[in-house]
Amino acid sequence: MAESITHGAISSILSNLSPDSSTSLPEIVIQVLDLKPVGNTNSRVLIVTKCEVVSPALDAEVKTEVKLEDTGIVLKPKVETDVKSAAHISEERKVKAEGTGIDLKPKVETEAKSAAQIMGGRVNAAPVARMAMTKRVHPLVSLNPYQGSWTIKVRLTNKGNLRTYKNARGEGCVFNVELTDEDGTQIQATMFNEAAKKFYTIFELGKTYYISKGTLRVANKQFRTVPNDYEMTLNENSVVEEVAGEESFVPETKYNFVKIDQLGPYVNGRELVDVIGIVQSVSNTLSIRRKSNNEEIPKREITIADDSEKTVTISLWNDAATTVGQELQDSVDSAPIVAFKSLKVGEFQGVSLSMISRSIVAVNPDTPEAKKLRSWYDTEGKGTSMASIGSSVISNSSKLGPRSFYSDRVFLSQIVDDPSLGQDKPVFFSVKTYVSFIKPDQAMWYRACKVCNKKVTEAIGSGYWCEGCQKNDAESSLRYIMVAKATDLKAEAWLSVFNEQAERIIGCSADELEKIKLDDEQQYQSRLKEPLWVPHLFRVSVAQNEYQYEKRQRITVRAQAPVDWEAESKYLLEEIAKLKASS
Repeated sequence: MAESITHGAISSILSNLSPDSSTSLPEIVIQVLDLKPVGNTNSRVLIVTKCEVVSPALDAEVKTEVKLEDTGIVLKPKVETDVKSAAHISEERKVKAEGTGIDLKPKVETEAKSAAQIMGGRVNAAPVARMAMTKRVHPLVSLNPYQGSWTIKVRLTNKGNLRTYKNARGEGCVFNVELTDEDGTQIQATMFNEAAKKFYTIFELGKTYYISKGTLRVANKQFRTVPNDYEMTLNENSVVEEVAGEESFVPETKYNFVKIDQLGPYVNGRELVDVIGIVQSVSNTLSIRRKSNNEEIPKREITIADDSEKTVTISLWNDAATTVGQELQDSVDSAPIVAFKSLKVGEFQGVSLSMISRSIVAVNPDTPEAKKLRSWYDTEGKGTSMASIGSSVISNSSKLGPRSFYSDRVFLSQIVDDPSLGQDKPVFFSVKTYVSFIKPDQAMWYRACKVCNKKVTEAIGSGYWCEGCQKNDAESSLRYIMVAKATDLKAEAWLSVFNEQAERIIGCSADELEKIKLDDEQQYQSRLKEPLWVPHLFRVSVAQNEYQYEKRQRITVRAQAPVDWEAESKYLLEEIAKLKASS
């Protein structure tokens, strides 16, 4: 019978590296797997294991005396040094290590058999197939651009259209998908050209996939649609396999809530936001006619507030307007909490939110944020006067980020001389200008609801009726909605100015200005002249409006700040340096 490999042989050798005599160690049988040269000597590293199969070429390697460094153990080959044939490999071979009592013996090779052969063909292949398909799945949160190979298991939660593009490098096509793993982490993946054509038909909304051989890079926050610091690119060599034969998971809804007073930097951006708030009012269902196909769709608006003591209006469309919207209207008196995921941030009345096809809404969710919000509302929020976010949220230059007053700086002439600006969507610029004229006979303000800031009408009897809140209120407030002429070194233009910015320009609220006008018309006229020829920094939007079948350019002030002359001087010096460098 062939001798078996001695258990614990290597540990025995390493624990007694310098034996006093050959009798200090018992006879040990080990198996040589590989011998590798080290440096320019005949020394070799000995690699052993009891699980591997010996290479048939090993006998040809073991032709010279091998010394195991620092052990005093010398291994010598057998006298016969010719390379043996495969038929002889199965015969027992033994190499004596002189003076050690160690036998080196090859492992007896056996014929590899499948599970079906071993079981006489009566084995169920399904578990074997499942084992073969077992993958080490990485959670999305663990991925980064410096990682090697990885495999993710994700569900396709949004699929964009296959789009074509044309630039200086040529024409091509592209499409994006949004992927979500079991933990609710999301990432956006982009495919170009051949990869886009290959995977567009493979990806199906709602299905689960294994994905590997993709690359990651830092996401461009201006264009990302999911809250992830990285974005993925798949090329034609990437691997996308549909998960078949196992139950598909439903991703956990993971929120990344943004406070209402922090929504400003997201206006008109591609990044969607999650919000949570207490429902303040719910409108009746309206019918809106689509411009694209003239189809009528239901719409409902709700107003929510959070502990930033600000309110914002959210538009619900289609089924959400008729189902969740109706549920919220029926329970509005109990001030339900509502959480939204993936809302688009627009600029109507400064800042507004809107549901889109992939938005998710939950009423009274069981989350820590909802419990904290309920506690705040019940203890202090219920009696707090809430103010609409309006456009004041983007008036703080410290929160503007890329919308800084020193980015995209232009002269007014660059806006008014280009009638094509804002045709497809609003564009944004910064200007340094002076208010040169405010018309005193214009409609300077409107009477608004104190909750939603929408226009109110006098109710029968007393008070004011708000169509948005669908209720009477004893009080209302005036809000500016005016136009002012602005002038800089090269041109002048009429600007639309709303409440928060108008208050900063004029220096008082619309209610205060109305009182001045009622008391003394001459003082009112003088008050409108005080702000003239004072320098301002404005962040403006430029859009196209249709008036009496004619398209006109509308420039709206979105944020305002006084001129910081130190910052302005630094900006001018940087611009001068750029001119010198380019000349």
